[in-house]
Amino acid sequence: MTKKLLIFGIPILIIVIIFYFVGNPDGMENINLEYTVKRETFNIIVNTTGELQAEKSEEINGPMGLRRARIYSVKIADLVPEGTFVDSGAFVASLDRTELTRLLKDNELDLQKVENQMKQTELDTTLSLRANREELINLKFAFEEAKIKLEQSKFEPPASIRQAEISLIRAERTYEQSVENYKIKHEQAITKMKEVEAQLTKVKQQTDDLLEIANEFTVLAPKKGMVIYKKEWSGKKRQVGSEISPWDPSVATLPDMSQLISKAYINEVDISKIKMGQKATVGVDAFPDKKIDGEVVKIANVGEQKPNSDAKVFEVQIRLSNSDSILKPSMTTANQIFVNSFDSVLFVPLDALFTDQKEQIVYQKKGVGYRKTPVKTGESNENFIIILEGLDDGAVVSINRPE
Repeated sequence: MTKKLLIFGIPILIIVIIFYFVGNPDGMENINLEYTVKRETFNIIVNTTGELQAEKSEEINGPMGLRRARIYSVKIADLVPEGTFVDSGAFVASLDRTELTRLLKDNELDLQKVENQMKQTELDTTLSLRANREELINLKFAFEEAKIKLEQSKFEPPASIRQAEISLIRAERTYEQSVENYKIKHEQAITKMKEVEAQLTKVKQQTDDLLEIANEFTVLAPKKGMVIYKKEWSGKKRQVGSEISPWDPSVATLPDMSQLISKAYINEVDISKIKMGQKATVGVDAFPDKKIDGEVVKIANVGEQKPNSDAKVFEVQIRLSNSDSILKPSMTTANQIFVNSFDSVLFVPLDALFTDQKEQIVYQKKGVGYRKTPVKTGESNENFIIILEGLDDGAVVSINRPE
């Protein structure tokens, strides 16, 4: 008889329960999730994702004289695959030479133009100064003739003598003025020649600068290592088609894998909790079982805007205590930064804490029901909050607000 009751009774009970919750969905709300308060160690941890990077790396740069050569943007035409191991002096990238070629052609035309201008200036100066010298010779002859006429007029009437004296003075002044004018014109000719020579030197120097950096449009590795593409300010990595400038000529980097950091970004709400020297645990997504100890070694003083987000974040660097050959740059990390730890404290889930008339309360289980219990709270982490006053060890609280 008992077996028959069990066989037929249990299915009927299950059907009744299912009918109750299906037919009365509000009945689910009457189920209270509970949490038993225990005195345990309470850790405050800030969790954040990051990216593995070498703490030190050497940049692989394009031409360093771009600005001097009046080139302000160059596209990457070819680039070895990221992660390629290269020897010192090995090919890494090549840059688009379109602008370089155009400037070389322009300089060639400018050079020819200035050289022609210099020849013309030399000819004009030579002819002009030759004419001035001939004029000086003639004026000197006129001056000497005036002297002779004055000497010959000493036996003539006073009026004739005076006229000869005036002619001599006029000839002398004309000659002296012409001598001064010749000196000025000579200086002007020298200055003009220097200007043309300076222009010629400038164009030649520009051409030399362009020819000098032309070889640098083939980018070679400065030493042995693994090529990692350079990240731009937007976070996007450089690739074929990306542009470099005189202010940021780096194409890629050669990281020193002996010392790694996890570069992470902390939101502005949690950044005040982060301090230099705090211990951390760094997990690598590619190797879930691998955990590496770390330490906070850098905290940005200024926040930055994340792309496609209104949130402000602060860069934080965590130095790993050791490296491993399986770890590679740009691997995603899961970081736990240990902010604080409290021994033997009571705490409840954040969901179990409520506000009633500006007073913090929990719903503590009493018999078959719950009672509002005012509490005093302390610090919190992502899921729990410390209870300083109001609850005892072993108390049971409701995680949701009971009916």
